Amino acid sequence: GSELGNWALGHWTEEGYDLFENFPDLASALWAAEERKLVPHKFPNHHIPIPEHYLAEDATVAVETRAVMAWMDKNPFVLGANLQGGEKLVSYPFDTARPVSETPAAAPRRPDDYEDDNPELQETPDHAIFRWLAISYASAHLTMTETFRGGCHTQDMTNAMGIVQGAKWHPRAGSMNDFSYLHTNCLELSIYLGCDKFPHESELQQEWENNKESLLTFMEQVHRGIKGLVTDQQGEPIANATIVVGGINHNIKTASGGDYWRILNPGEYRVSARAEGYNPSVKTCNVFYDIGATQCNFVLSRSNWKRIREIMAMNGNRPIRRIVPGRPMTPRERMRLRMRL
Repeated sequence: GSELGNWALGHWTEEGYDLFENFPDLASALWAAEERKLVPHKFPNHHIPIPEHYLAEDATVAVETRAVMAWMDKNPFVLGANLQGGEKLVSYPFDTARPVSETPAAAPRRPDDYEDDNPELQETPDHAIFRWLAISYASAHLTMTETFRGGCHTQDMTNAMGIVQGAKWHPRAGSMNDFSYLHTNCLELSIYLGCDKFPHESELQQEWENNKESLLTFMEQVHRGIKGLVTDQQGEPIANATIVVGGINHNIKTASGGDYWRILNPGEYRVSARAEGYNPSVKTCNVFYDIGATQCNFVLSRSNWKRIREIMAMNGNRPIRRIVPGRPMTPRERMRLRMRL
């Protein structure tokens, strides 16, 4: 019960794992690849694979963590939240603080600039929509943005807004939020419901009233952005097609039925759908302030690039010499032509 609880008791599992921080650190892997100019052509900016050493039987990974990762891989979640206690705010990715040596070079700053724009913080490409989602919860909460109450403990890291980037407030690697963002299509935040980490039974009704409207408002945001189907010219769905939104360096994948959902702030977006063996399709999609995702479907035509790559491979990936009409072919050219046919 709450009388026996404290910050340590109940925070870790029986085996000593903090489940929230027990996920693979994909953010550091992404930033290392960015430093080497490998993103996105040789290293993806989304659906980053789980390192093999993390999946080993003797890896220090809780059974609950493995179950959650398998659950997330199986279901195409779009929006998520983990509910915690002991603070009253909404935290959004990244939770990992990028080392200074890996931070892109920037102009010198005045000391006052560091409060809101710390050079060690790395914003996600979806920083604006994460803030929108966080504000949607905090602003509907009965007390989360009341400035006269101050923070739960010491300094109010949210500047009276009730939201904060995780790396600014409590930097940590391997969080569930960072993993969800970099390994799946899901945008996930941490919601700290109240200052009491383990509230007494008599306080639960008031905690429900404080958070009820916030929870409903947050869930409504899943209907904001764009959604649709990606199919071929015969109407067959294309699974694992990539959806690219111009200006946002973070892509998503279609589900097994060719459907996708992409949460976006209101605005006009240039969106493309791409898949192996198909020509890409591009269109403009508009997102409005009213709740209700805009339908943006894509029909992809078959591409000849697969056959072209096969022919290039047979030629040693060297340029194929053009045959001039009317000029007799050499024996070598005739041999290559027969091989291609």
